[in-house]
Order: sequence, then structure tokens, then C-alpha cells
Amino acid sequence: MNNETLYQRAQRVIPGGVNSPVRAFRAVGGTPRFFERAAGAHLWDAEGRRYIDYVGSWGAMLLGHTHPTVVAAVEAAAARGLSYGAPTAQETVLAERLCELLPSIERVRLVSSGTEATMTAIRLARGFTGRNLIVKFEGCYHGHADALLVKAGSGALTFGHPSSAGVPAETAAHTLVLAYNDIDAVRDAFRQRGAEIAGVIVEPVAGNMNLVLPAAGFLEALRTECTNRGALLIFDEVMTGFRVALGGAQARYSIRPELTTLGKVIGGGLPLAAVGGRRDIMEKLAPLGPVYQAGTLSGNPLAVAAGLATLQLVAEPRLLERIEATTRALVEGLNAEARKAGVAFCAQSIGSMFGLYFRAAPPQSYAQVMESDRERFNRFFHAMLDAGVYLAPSAYEAGFVSAAHGEAEIDATLAAARRAFTQGSGSPDRGR
Repeated sequence: MNNETLYQRAQRVIPGGVNSPVRAFRAVGGTPRFFERAAGAHLWDAEGRRYIDYVGSWGAMLLGHTHPTVVAAVEAAAARGLSYGAPTAQETVLAERLCELLPSIERVRLVSSGTEATMTAIRLARGFTGRNLIVKFEGCYHGHADALLVKAGSGALTFGHPSSAGVPAETAAHTLVLAYNDIDAVRDAFRQRGAEIAGVIVEPVAGNMNLVLPAAGFLEALRTECTNRGALLIFDEVMTGFRVALGGAQARYSIRPELTTLGKVIGGGLPLAAVGGRRDIMEKLAPLGPVYQAGTLSGNPLAVAAGLATLQLVAEPRLLERIEATTRALVEGLNAEARKAGVAFCAQSIGSMFGLYFRAAPPQSYAQVMESDRERFNRFFHAMLDAGVYLAPSAYEAGFVSAAHGEAEIDATLAAARRAFTQGSGSPDRGR
């Protein structure tokens, strides 16, 4: 079967033909690729075409696909049992490893998805402080829990509005949405409503409105305001954890949050996430405290095995530095090719994450992200896809490099980009 046939078939039984919305290619147009296998830095679709992968299961595949050590660990765990619904020693080993790598985490609870982790962190913040109000930032995505599917209100200090049908306005009313990197807005919010704020949740490096780096002083201002007003600072490191540094963005920027959410890399490609933080806060969780959280497959032995194997390899000396250098080479090469072609384009990176923007300078806020030339990105996306380079099918997603990407993959990507830039990034109709 080809991709189009598979997509048509899927749409008859799956809403939109996909099990997560961005996979549908609605933002860029065209037919989603249905993948059958992967190895290293590459994917193969149902038609047998090979692609250089810069999505990496949305950041999870830091080591590349089907790393033999990780696969062997999962196979060994599967041979012993797929799930127990009871404690295992390996869960404790993984928890100890996470506490070791991220010193802000003194206790950790394993869950199955990033949404579960952030939902639990929000509930913990409210249960610990006895307050209801949560601050989040426009353009930051923290999963699809009701309280976090909220868009900015009409003014700097207005409450958010539901950004999804099915989210009650009453739920959204407990979320205050501010502009990312706006330090003055943060200070004003705490000045006016500090006594009501249970916590602030933030992607310390935003990756869900494309890659947006924190402005100088922004994360420090969050830390200061939360400390002064008794609110909890929650770092959503589902994406940045082990991507921007071994100890996450909190290590790179030297900011210690009360709570941290992790996912993606810690599962090595299988469903696994975690919420962790200060001991007195985490011990408010059931069975010790009144904040309830549970999950049948939490700490699933296959996912734990994959996570342990992945983290052992990630911690090898200079591995992350090597991947960061590869990512930087990609970004610098893309910027050089765009300059040669006279295209309004820029790219930037941090760790093994990168962002591509069809605008003159990297954005610092959601509003600036939205000023990018989306149609030009869509044409570029399809030109690269036709050349065998798989980028995220949206102008508003970060990209990821793995340990399996090498000089050959970067050179091939830059050659494809050179053609895409000089040819106007493909046919205009492909991106609509």
C-alpha cells in the first residue's frame, strides 16, 4: 500500500486518520507518511522511501532509532513479563538515577505520558499551596489536561479562555496566561494576584511554538517571584530534559524549580514520563498525602528498561557535547545556504534542539513566531520531504538531532536545503 491509500483507510476508523493531531499534515498540506521501520537517523515509509529524521518521535529518540543496547534491554524485560501492576526493583533504580541527574528532584513518581506528568504537577501545586491560580505562557504546550488547554485572554492580566471545545470556562478561569519572555507581565501578575497563585508552569526553553529561547533574566524573574510569593515553580522539561543538558534546562540555566516534569528521552521511545521535585511537596501525593494520582501502567517494566538503558548511554562522556556540535553544524549550514540564496530565513539551536524560521531574526515570543512566513515554510517542508528529509510537519515545532546523525546526514540535509532555497522552496500549491 502507498501512503495515500493508508491515509484514506485510516480516516474511515480513526478521527482525522491519526492518533495525534499534528501527524495529519493539516498545517502543511499533503499526505502524511506512514512509517514501517527506523534505524539510526533514518525512517522508511510504506512505499520504501528513506528519510533523514529530524522529528525523532518528537524528541524521544536522542540516541537514534532502534539502538541495539536499548532494544536488547526491552527484549530482556519483555521476556520476563510485559506488565505487573505492582512494584519492581527497576522502577527504583530509574527513580534513583533521575534524582542523581537532576538535584532538584528529591522524590519522583513515574507515569505514562507528559500530559499525566504536568496534570499531576498542577494538582500538586494546588494541593500543596491551597491556592487555585496557575500561570502559564502563551505558546507553551503542557499536554492536553483541561487546565492547560488555555489561550491568552484579551489583556495582559486577564484570565485565559478555553482553546479546546470541551474545556469548561470555569476551569480556564483558574489559569492566567502571560506572554513568554515578558518579565514585566510576570511581575505585574504577582503584584496583583500573588496571593492566589499556586504555581507557574513553563517550558524553560519553549519547543511547542517552534524553538524560543528564554530571554536574559526571564527564568530568574520566575524564580524570584515564586520564591517571594510562596508559589511553586514548575519546569516542564518533557522536551528539554537531557536534550539541552544532562541535568536539563535547569542545569544549563542554574535555576532550581520546586517541581519538574520529564518525558520523551526517559522512555527511550516507549511511553514513560515522570513528575519529581522537593520531598515535602512530593510527599503530598497518595498514598502519603491527600493529592491523588494513580496509573495502571505507571512504571511499566518495558518502558523502564528502555529508559534506564537510554540514560546510561546518554551520560557517557562528551556524548551530549557531540550531538550539540552536530546540531550547531546543521543550523550554521542552513543559515549559510539561506544567505547565499537571499532568503529571509534564520535558524538557531540549543543542545540537540533546533528551530527554523522564515523571518529575519529568531523569535522571542509567540507573537513573533506568528509573524513568520508560514506558507514559505510549508513549501520548504515539502521540498525537503521530496528530497528525503523529514522535518516536523508544522512551522510551530522544534526539530531534534540524535547521536546517530553524522556528517553524511548533515551534508545531505544542507544539499537538499540549498535546492529548496534556490528553487523557491517548492511548488506553492503543495503547502496549502
